[in-house]
Amino acid sequence: MNGNWSQLELTRSAGASTAQASLALTAFWGAVTAGRLLFTAAQRWLPTRYTYRLLPIVLVGTFLAVSTLSDGRAVLGIGVFALAGLGCSALLPLTISFGEERLADIAGAMAGLVIAFYQLGYGIAAFGAGPAQSAGLSLSTLFLATASIAAALAVLSVVLTRSR
Repeated sequence: MNGNWSQLELTRSAGASTAQASLALTAFWGAVTAGRLLFTAAQRWLPTRYTYRLLPIVLVGTFLAVSTLSDGRAVLGIGVFALAGLGCSALLPLTISFGEERLADIAGAMAGLVIAFYQLGYGIAAFGAGPAQSAGLSLSTLFLATASIAAALAVLSVVLTRSR
């Protein structure tokens, strides 16, 4: 949702200019990259299981914030999308790591499976939101619905990172 629909949502709901909407997308992807570096460095003092549990909660908050953006709040929207990038940053590599650790018997296939499901989810968000809008759902509503998916991931992250 963030990587495909942030610009349109900011221009529609927050009254952002094209430049502001582009900056929000840049902030999102920049924070994804910076967050991966940050959480890699932070694992010395912040156990990865806590990072894995925290990031979906950050995403719940950002999706809720995006769903409530109103006209004149473009600068806030840029910050929210940057925070969303941070929330997304380490989830993919940590999912691969935890999957390979917990499912050692199929560790060789684990990275490929996670990437395949990531691409499936990305495709659903990229190409599913358009028809959903044509059916009458607003982007704000779709971002709100995505918050519930992130909440489910938050619960799942606790289950996946419990001690054996």
